[in-house]
Amino acid sequence: MTAAAAADGIREVDSTGSMGIVSAEPDAPYNRPPLSKALWKGTPLDTIWRKTEDKRVEMHLGCTIKELVPEQKRVVDEKGNAFTYEKLLLATGGRPRRLLFDDQIIYYRTLADYRRLRALTETGKRFVVIGGGFIGSEIAASLALNGNKVVMIFPGKDIGGRLFPQALAQFVSSVYEQKGVELLPGEEVVALEIRDDERVLKTRDGREIIADGVVAGIGLELNVELAQAAGLKTEDGIVVDEHLRTSRPDIYSAGDVASFYNPALGKRLRVEHEDNANSMGRMAGRNMAGKSESYNHLPFFYSDMFHLGYEAVGEVDSRLETFADWKKPNEEGVVYYLKEGRVCAVLLWNVWEQVEAARKLITESGPFTAKNLKGRLPAQS
Repeated sequence: MTAAAAADGIREVDSTGSMGIVSAEPDAPYNRPPLSKALWKGTPLDTIWRKTEDKRVEMHLGCTIKELVPEQKRVVDEKGNAFTYEKLLLATGGRPRRLLFDDQIIYYRTLADYRRLRALTETGKRFVVIGGGFIGSEIAASLALNGNKVVMIFPGKDIGGRLFPQALAQFVSSVYEQKGVELLPGEEVVALEIRDDERVLKTRDGREIIADGVVAGIGLELNVELAQAAGLKTEDGIVVDEHLRTSRPDIYSAGDVASFYNPALGKRLRVEHEDNANSMGRMAGRNMAGKSESYNHLPFFYSDMFHLGYEAVGEVDSRLETFADWKKPNEEGVVYYLKEGRVCAVLLWNVWEQVEAARKLITESGPFTAKNLKGRLPAQS
């Protein structure tokens, strides 16, 4: 998605320059969020394509860059083919974190993973989802909505426990159970074996679970090796300046892998969500094509879980002080996350069209308390 957005940004500034995208994926650029949401609710597959070919991009698909030589402005793929550049964007993202016994597990991230899981649902009805974060919760809900028996296994106490205040996380877990999803919180998978053509998962507590398919969403490992080998500065990701340039000014980075400074929060961030991929990729493309624009955007993210949906912006972390302003407890309202008297994040729970107002609130110096936040959002238009 970041590469496709960069192509859009380049063409906004430069309509004639030559441009190429090299991607390890075999498919042309597409939107990722529908893979765990809309495609399971009947949205046609052909709606996900980014139509990057309309931007006159030379595509090199199924191709992995193995070497970056900044001094020669050259990259080399696994077959020895070399590509030269004037400006380079590293939108290398990450790869799914894997378990030690990863045979037969779908580490859900790509269109190929969606196709594989969708095919399994044609013949099977029993699925295990490992992980209680974004991917795990969305896939578990999508599978359950399609009539499958789903077991969720995750290390925490509740679904979304790292994001939501405890009472809200408990409520979310209860909704999943009401929808027929079996939850195994605080549990860990230690082995998977094939027995009589069935997948059998074994947990640390000695439980055995028979499944027709196993999906894991347990986080990303960043693809920073190429940047590190080329001597680019990396911390939590590839470090970029306000113009999205790396420590080499002709090399840019954006998307999941890029670490950028956000003025509103006064700290460096690395964001693995759609809004950041699109907005950051587009600006990287514009700057590569000659602009000098600063990336001050505070990305938002969103999710859908059965009838529950939310949009959130900022540093959403359940360990922070929170204030929940409910119109209807756990069903509709706004959760504010506070640090040293300032709002550092806002969770809009079944509340819509308030992201910009939330961003504005985060830039304000405060001090804020429950009393002066009550009724602050939704803001009146």
